[in-house]
Amino acid sequence: MSSLLFVYGTLKRGCCNHHHLAGQRFLGPARTVPGYRLYDLGGYPGLVAVPEDRAGVVGEVWSVEPAALRELDLFEGVHEGLYRREPVPLLAPFATVKIDAYVSALPATGRREVGAEWIE
Repeated sequence: MSSLLFVYGTLKRGCCNHHHLAGQRFLGPARTVPGYRLYDLGGYPGLVAVPEDRAGVVGEVWSVEPAALRELDLFEGVHEGLYRREPVPLLAPFATVKIDAYVSALPATGRREVGAEWIE
């Protein structure tokens, strides 16, 4: 059974790591609810919960098959403690659906804030 995944950085269409989503199904553009921001973790972004944020983060929703999701977890360093894959609330039309995102497990302190959208 496929999972829904919100991507917001180098996995987006047109970005350098999008090939990791080859064969998966694009469902549409999306935005998190307010309370999230992107930080530059060294050439790639990290999604971080920031309660005072009022804009949310722009990205895309994909339907991802289990084998591809396992590969993405490896690529994103979930087992190394770089990211956690966890549910992130999105605005309509995805507001009522459970959708995971890779949330940074690294501290944002001292990192450059990117804001709402990662652009390569």
